Amino acid sequence: MRKIDELYTDDPSRGSRSVRRQLGRQGIKVNRKRIQRLMRLMGIEAVYPKPRTTRRHPGHKIYPYLLRDLAIEQPNQVWAADITYIPMNRGFMYLVVVMDWYSRKILSWRVSNTMESGFCVEALQEALSRYGRPDIFNTDQGSQFTSKDFTGTLKEHGVKISMDGRGRCQDNIIIERLWWTIKYQYLYLHSFDNGLALRRGLSEWISGYNHDRGHSALDDRTPDEVYYDLPHPFAQAA
Repeated sequence: MRKIDELYTDDPSRGSRSVRRQLGRQGIKVNRKRIQRLMRLMGIEAVYPKPRTTRRHPGHKIYPYLLRDLAIEQPNQVWAADITYIPMNRGFMYLVVVMDWYSRKILSWRVSNTMESGFCVEALQEALSRYGRPDIFNTDQGSQFTSKDFTGTLKEHGVKISMDGRGRCQDNIIIERLWWTIKYQYLYLHSFDNGLALRRGLSEWISGYNHDRGHSALDDRTPDEVYYDLPHPFAQAA
């Protein structure tokens, strides 16, 4: 599962056939049905334009994508959320983050050993309580985000709901880049025996990401500096 996750993180367009071929090149022989089963367990699928054949969860409304051609020019204009799989020494867990699109600041996060919607709702509620509310909140069409608990919380706060087109990871590209960064620069370099160790490690990494890590897309400012409109440290030093 860790190898599958590495291949998928590097290229989300990989399906079970491509994963099987790449694993074979690494000397790992596994049949495609097992790869398909593990990818379903991990909550991932190949991302590419395709017919909408997957059944939506009964009673869950799908909302239109609102970010196309939208100029995002300030904090709290657009927030986004997504879930990713995290390999552990024994088993695996899932991580959800809520991010401010403009500043790339991680506003809140939770980990869970299931894909139920509760941990996503908790992360959303924390972000709303700490930072107010955004104009628009964007997610994919996963059942955690289309659930009545999640969308109902957004509606209660007067937030416009936006959802990616099915099979279009580019619609939420900011968080897709975060997953690549956190996995290749942190998670794949460490091992975690349990959820407590994972939470402690993520807490430290996310704090550094928000406070200390400059982004080229942000003119080498950190997410916190952009979110709170703090002076550029180089200009301050000059």
